[in-house]
Amino acid sequence: MSNCSTIHLTLPQWDGGSRKIRYVYLVNLTSFSLTQSSNKSPVVPLYLGADVFSNTDIRTENHPRYHAKFAKKGFATKVHFSSAFRFNGLKVHTSNNSLWFYSIQGLFRVAFEMYSKEEQLAVLENFQDVWKSQINDSPLKMSYSLNIQLGLPQPQCCHGGRESVDVHCSDTGDTSADHDYCSFPKQRLQAEQNQQVISTLRQKLHSLDKKLSSETHSDTDQLETILMLLGNIDRYVNGKLEEKDVTETVLALLKAQDWGCAYSSSLLCGIGRWLGQQFHAANISISQRVEGFKVQHIERISDLPPAEELATELFPVAMQTLLLHWMGLSDESTVERRHSEYPILLLILEFANHNLITGVAHVLYSSLICK
Repeated sequence: MSNCSTIHLTLPQWDGGSRKIRYVYLVNLTSFSLTQSSNKSPVVPLYLGADVFSNTDIRTENHPRYHAKFAKKGFATKVHFSSAFRFNGLKVHTSNNSLWFYSIQGLFRVAFEMYSKEEQLAVLENFQDVWKSQINDSPLKMSYSLNIQLGLPQPQCCHGGRESVDVHCSDTGDTSADHDYCSFPKQRLQAEQNQQVISTLRQKLHSLDKKLSSETHSDTDQLETILMLLGNIDRYVNGKLEEKDVTETVLALLKAQDWGCAYSSSLLCGIGRWLGQQFHAANISISQRVEGFKVQHIERISDLPPAEELATELFPVAMQTLLLHWMGLSDESTVERRHSEYPILLLILEFANHNLITGVAHVLYSSLICK
């Protein structure tokens, strides 16, 4: 009997009425299966991205952009299959033979962002046990290269001229599919990923060592920054990194060079986003502090302390620091102007935190909302 070179695969499918989702099982870094292991060894189910996004408002030509976005968060991955595999019912470019897949966490994320309530309920009812069983899964890698299919039935050869059927053939006669690779645990998969990262880290450190050894450096500031970064990396690895170390690291990198125009700086956008999220998360504690203040001063609400005292007592120092520097009021030479403009800073804090204290804030807020 002659060997054949193409393996035709039909992916298993969950049928949820109007939505059907095909899937595979990731067994390890190079292997996959179309069935769960009979000995219940842990595998990672992956759901076909094309099916996950079908019947949504996202146009087909925009699917790759969304897949890439979810991949950055560890919810999706691009799987490159061996050229020997062909997928029934799927049009796949033979040049790369790759498909996008989602983890169960990714499936839920897409469902609750893009599906109708009825479809969300169907996903929840049908996949909640899978989600529970995979709750401790690590985020997916950006891509996998899978060359081995495990759990194959007895091989059959493909004969030219026949209708395409689901058969599993090997071009080399390799019997590796008979081995019990399904016993490969998720912990081993994680260990392999860690080893890859460690190997890359060691290569980069070796490259840095060679660069520092072979060149004469005249930029003392750069060398001191590198030394500081390596010191903080060492503290991070040993679990001894403190807030002051992070502050030192971030400020050193921010000052390392000119990062461009304020109107187009992705760095400033990223920092602004992070600061905004931190300040927003503090809103509950700020509201509690403001309410306590109002209760204590209910009898003299028209005779409040100066704006600077109010701001210091009720709002985080970091918020005031940001605004003082933003408004050019941080230098000692601006003490008088700072004193006169602090009521403006206090108003900004009141509005931004949705906690009105002063009479001016209440009047302005009502006026703005009415308009």
